[in-house]
Amino acid sequence: MRLFTRRGLLKSAGGLIVAGIATGAYGAGIEARATPRIARYSLRPTGWPEGLKLRLVLLADIHACEPYMPAARIAAICQHANALQGDLILLLGDFISNMSLSFGAVAAEAWGAALSTLSAPLGVHAIMGNHDWFDDPGPLALENGPTLSHRALAAIGVPVYDNQTIRLEKDGQPFWLAGLADQWGPREGLDDLPGTLARITDAAPVILMAHEPDIFPQVPARVAITLSGHTHGGQIRLFGYAPVVPSRFGNRYAYGHIVEGGRHLVVSGGLGTSILPFRLGSPPELTVVELG
Repeated sequence: MRLFTRRGLLKSAGGLIVAGIATGAYGAGIEARATPRIARYSLRPTGWPEGLKLRLVLLADIHACEPYMPAARIAAICQHANALQGDLILLLGDFISNMSLSFGAVAAEAWGAALSTLSAPLGVHAIMGNHDWFDDPGPLALENGPTLSHRALAAIGVPVYDNQTIRLEKDGQPFWLAGLADQWGPREGLDDLPGTLARITDAAPVILMAHEPDIFPQVPARVAITLSGHTHGGQIRLFGYAPVVPSRFGNRYAYGHIVEGGRHLVVSGGLGTSILPFRLGSPPELTVVELG
């Protein structure tokens, strides 16, 4: 008995091609452009002060470009973010994109105007990502900023933390917000974790923003939580596994809430796309972290 015929093989091949096209169309046309889901994490790090409750709203990896992340879509995302009523809104880098198959950049003034609508009682705060350097040829060549993203955020009054800290208070209880400069570019990165933490002058808890999660093994227990983006959850994520993750640790820090040695890391799945305009099993997200 012949188990396979020429016609049967052609039908099977045709079916696989159609399925591949359908999957690609879904990933690029539907999932990548979907209204962001809300990923929520609630935790109380070791030593967190009694009575200090913070809600952090994270926006990571916007990657403004046409037609996938135009200014109008960024403005709509900001409306969703404001509705989550965070005490702080934290922008975790990669505002721009030079993605393959895009139809052009979004003007910094346009995406900056969209981000200017963000509002939170304790402010909107930002760090840079690798694409804010790699896709900005002038500062990259000089190995020195400010980048286009630095200037756009400065124009709307959003502080960027390049190895900087700020002491904030809620209900009379202090905490520190720290931000690292990018770990990937220019050169081998500008980040200075020891120098950043040396700016902290008391025992109040520390929240650390770091675009790439690869710094996490070096983060001391002094830091209550590290917040990262960069990975897009792998951008393609099947059954909890991402085949490709832009991290030397692979899937270890690809996505979600990771606890190691009592230390906490949250990696946002992010909003935009990189390299290709395609997401599958890792839809765009706004990330909410409740502390305390």
